[in-house]
Amino acid sequence: MEETTVNHELLQQLSTRFGERITSVTEPYGLLTFETGKDSVIDVLGYLKNDLGFSFLTDITAVHYPEKQHGLAVVYHLHNMVKRLRIRLKVFLSEDKAVIPSATVLWNGANWMERETYDFFGIRFEGHPDLRRILNMDELGVFPMLKQYPLEDPNRVDKKDEYFGR
Repeated sequence: MEETTVNHELLQQLSTRFGERITSVTEPYGLLTFETGKDSVIDVLGYLKNDLGFSFLTDITAVHYPEKQHGLAVVYHLHNMVKRLRIRLKVFLSEDKAVIPSATVLWNGANWMERETYDFFGIRFEGHPDLRRILNMDELGVFPMLKQYPLEDPNRVDKKDEYFGR
């Protein structure tokens, strides 16, 4: 069956179940991608897992859009291994209220993915059993993947022009 037909059927099932809570549907490179709100995300993820067979949580990550009103997007990638289908779900959050329910109620594997997303973007996963930094130092005090920080340390002496005769 063709990707577009399968995606259309999936979208029909999701729209029937959740109605207007499914928005901004696109298919970049054939990957069905849509948005929902943080209040619906666990219901939508549960439906995808339990009713539509997307039992493998491939990834949870985030993207920072500092120029937009909703500056953070939490992105979920799911895989239906039996039917060889992938799907992407996005939830947009404002930077000052970066809180979303934890997917650990559905997948134990969400634990480390959410910890990593918290560590780099500062997004709090409500209900997470152990939300703490996983890769950065506890005392770091910033979330390094937010685009408000410079790409390089301005104090690096090996990059100063005067050391290179410029």
